[in-house]
Amino acid sequence: MNKMKRWKIYRSILVVLLGISIATIGFVMYLDVWRKTPDTIKIKAGVLQDIDLKVPLSGVAYPEMVETSGNAKSENVESLYINLENSVTFFAKEENNYKINFKLFGIIPFKSVEIEVIKDFKVIPAGFPIGIYVKTAGILVIDVGTFLGMDGMEYSPSDNLLLEGDYITKINYEEVTSKTDFMDKIGSCNGEQVILTVNRKEEIFDIRIQPILNQSNEYKVGIWIRDSAQGVGTMTFISEDYSFGALGHGINDTDTSQLMKLEMGNLYNTEIISITKGKNGSPGELTGIIRYTQDNIIGNIEVNENQGIFGKCSASLLESVVMEPMSIGLKQEIEIGPAKILACIDETPKLYDVEITEINFDNDNKNRGITLKVTDESLLAITGGIVQGMSGSPIIQNDKLIGAVTHVLVKDATRGYGTFIENMILMR
Repeated sequence: MNKMKRWKIYRSILVVLLGISIATIGFVMYLDVWRKTPDTIKIKAGVLQDIDLKVPLSGVAYPEMVETSGNAKSENVESLYINLENSVTFFAKEENNYKINFKLFGIIPFKSVEIEVIKDFKVIPAGFPIGIYVKTAGILVIDVGTFLGMDGMEYSPSDNLLLEGDYITKINYEEVTSKTDFMDKIGSCNGEQVILTVNRKEEIFDIRIQPILNQSNEYKVGIWIRDSAQGVGTMTFISEDYSFGALGHGINDTDTSQLMKLEMGNLYNTEIISITKGKNGSPGELTGIIRYTQDNIIGNIEVNENQGIFGKCSASLLESVVMEPMSIGLKQEIEIGPAKILACIDETPKLYDVEITEINFDNDNKNRGITLKVTDESLLAITGGIVQGMSGSPIIQNDKLIGAVTHVLVKDATRGYGTFIENMILMR
């Protein structure tokens, strides 16, 4: 009897363990399919596009959306059945947006995928360095702190009123134009409360703050502020209408790590004067000279988004271009294997060999959709791999512009990430 009870207990434990194992395997498979399936699939109007995701998903689309070949088959006059387990070839006649509701194994509701049909056009890969200057849309609060007053006590007038990441746009309903203007207005308050107009995550409101005299007999409100940012990056592409995309990621404040709201920005000619070679645990850097003068401006920055900076450049900038116009490669066209990056580490942009090691369709990972490794011996000898300042360097494969370099792996300077070029193109 005891043996029978023990056997039942063992069998129950085995059944439970088997169930847990099956559930774990199923969950891992589910996550893997989710990761491999993009939330958005872009296809070019008027061009046959192969989609080969090899995921067990199927769904129904409408025939006016796309004409397809491969394993897509018509079920009736009004719908079209699409199976992504095998390769499917799409063809769309014109630009539009559509949605397909896919099911896992044809049974389990899984994910809605947007199909965006975009215009097929060419851009010019750039790859040359640019100097960047941007002015914030208001005064950015980067921290709230304390200071010693005239009586030797600590004060923090802005505590619980202002937050890191706030933008102050007005004082007593007058526009604030710069850090200096802000400090002058606070300094001349004569000990009276001031009304600050604040932009916090697109919500605009007013707050009252009482400035306090510090030990230098100056009125302060106890905040650290910033009104601009500057640096060196790489131009990714230029279009025939002189619109540009650069960096491959947005300009974030160094202290708050938040995407900066811009009032205006300019691009400047820059010259790389030194290179700090990257090594494992310590990313390198391109150092450039930028003359912030009116005659050195080569473009205007109009948009700062997570996918890069965008605007219009001067026609003279095309003199720095070494490549011909090139078609863009969509993410489903990218292959694991050899590719090139266009980078400028001396006087002229040059192509250097890299290896694409991973393609990540995860929609939350837009700046790191491409994982790559530098294999070019000449580039490794000079830079050690990817260095700061190379953000925006075009990634080219099969004679198509497929992405832009965005980050370097701190622990391995030869490896880095890139964003899909389709994300940058559609931000123009």
